[in-house]
Amino acid sequence: MKKDLISNHAQLDNSGKLVHLLGLEDLPKSHLLDILDRADSLLDSQGNLKKSKALDDMSVANLFFEPSTRTRNTFEIAAMRSSANVINVDLANSALKKNEALMDTMHTLKAMQIDMFVIRHKQSGLPHHVAQHLEGVSILNAGDGTNAHPTQALLDMLSIRQHKPDFENLSVAIVGDITHSRVAHSDIQALKTLGTTDIRLIAPEGLQHDAERCNSVKCFSDIDSGLNGCDVIMVLRLQKERMLEADIPNEQEYFDNYGLTTERLALANKDALVMHPGPINRGVEIDSAVADGAQSVILQQVTNGIAIRMAVMQILAKNHE
Repeated sequence: MKKDLISNHAQLDNSGKLVHLLGLEDLPKSHLLDILDRADSLLDSQGNLKKSKALDDMSVANLFFEPSTRTRNTFEIAAMRSSANVINVDLANSALKKNEALMDTMHTLKAMQIDMFVIRHKQSGLPHHVAQHLEGVSILNAGDGTNAHPTQALLDMLSIRQHKPDFENLSVAIVGDITHSRVAHSDIQALKTLGTTDIRLIAPEGLQHDAERCNSVKCFSDIDSGLNGCDVIMVLRLQKERMLEADIPNEQEYFDNYGLTTERLALANKDALVMHPGPINRGVEIDSAVADGAQSVILQQVTNGIAIRMAVMQILAKNHE
């Protein structure tokens, strides 16, 4: 699928209601804040998840064309806590393996009275393509290629807002594989929408934004310089195959140059938040003392992820009434 399909389908209907969640680049600030506010309302004063009947009698299908146990499980829990019926489609043994066209499978699932598809795919633009060619079903992008991971960015924004509500004055550092990270791409879009202007991308040369895209953010190859005085540190997961592309010989060298240690954390502001989308590679991207430390909100992010996914599903369900 061509990259130019990504922006070909609107997330909003003609009345301005959100009917799909495909990405954050064109999501108005009012809709982004609406999702955050709805997610907040689904957490009690101790940060525990509430239950809801908002998706009662609705069906949600998880379609994960690439593995992601954490994201799939949180979508499943979110749907169940909203009282939906959940179908985890067995793609390994599906008709797609028998050469059925993908859209034929989608239309078949719709005929089974599925109301919402949660789609994760290695091909950038696949959820957008489905939304463009399938009416009457809400599409949630759970990660497409290197393009976007909107619910991850939304849960990151919720986690930040719970501690630092003024986004306009934040300094946010994102550390790791910027080039291939759909999480980073969506986080950058969300931060810009919320008014953050000091966005710092810290990465080895082979994993950094290109020069043109670095015009709108601050790009660093030196982690110490990038972390100096920042308020939030988002550490990205590094995949081994990406190390080879960037001429990084081994995990130890990456950790020596880009791992978040207690010494490097001390360069940031004293109340800086430490975040990670998970799963963590301890001793590669981040030291255990930092991941488990007082400034870490990594486990809070997991809980917030369920609240965000509940919120998105409930908003989409209401808008399709």
